[in-house]
Amino acid sequence: MAALSISTDKRERAAIIARHIAGGVIILDPDAAYIGADVKISAGAVLYPGVILEGGCEIGSGAVIGPDARLTDTVVKENATVQYSVLNGATVGAETSVGPFAYLRPGAVIGDHCRIGDFVEVKNAKVGNYTKASHLAYIGDADVGEGVNYSCGAITVNYDGKDKHRTVIRDNAFIGCNSNLIAPVEVGENAFVAAGSTVTENVPADALAIARQRQTNKAEWRKKKFPV
Repeated sequence: MAALSISTDKRERAAIIARHIAGGVIILDPDAAYIGADVKISAGAVLYPGVILEGGCEIGSGAVIGPDARLTDTVVKENATVQYSVLNGATVGAETSVGPFAYLRPGAVIGDHCRIGDFVEVKNAKVGNYTKASHLAYIGDADVGEGVNYSCGAITVNYDGKDKHRTVIRDNAFIGCNSNLIAPVEVGENAFVAAGSTVTENVPADALAIARQRQTNKAEWRKKKFPV
C-alpha cells in the first residue's frame, strides 16, 4: 500500500487546517477537511465539507472545491470549481467548472473557461479553452482544441487491444451525441460530426461527417412478428 500523504494524527491535521485558515483560506467545516502537509492553497479559496487534498495539490485564489471532492497531485487555477469529483494528476484552468461526478485521470489538462460535467472522464488529454463536455462522455489520449462542443455519449476510442492511439479535435469542432471517434483520427477546425456516427477517417475542416446506417422502417412489423 502506498504511503499516506495525509497524517492520521488529528492534531497534525488540525494544525495544517489552522495554518490555511490563517492564510485566508475559507474552510466551511474544518472537521470535514483533509489536507496533506505539502498542499498549497491560495487566499480566497473555499473548501466545502468532504474535501480531500493529497500530495502536491495547488489550489488557486477564488477556487471552490467540494463538497465531496478528492484531489491528488492536482492543480486547480483561479476561480475554478470542482464538486463531487475525483481528480488525480490533473490540471484545471481558471474559471473552469468540473463536476459533479467527473473523473480526471493523470495527464488531464483542462483549459480556462471550460466545462467538464457530470460523468465525464478525461485521461491523458489536453482540452482547450472554452471547450465543453457537459455530461456522459470519455476523452482519452486526445488533443482537443478551443471552443469545441463535445456532446453527451461521445467517446474517443483510443485502444485497439494492443496499443493506445490519439484523437485530434481542432478548434470550434462540434462532436455530436453518441459519436465514436476511432483513433488515430482527426476532426478538422469548425467541422461537425453527426450524432450517432462512428468516425474512422479524418474529417476535413468545415465538413459534416455522417457515419451511420440509413434508417429503415419495416411497416406492420410487429403485427407480422407477433400476430394476435
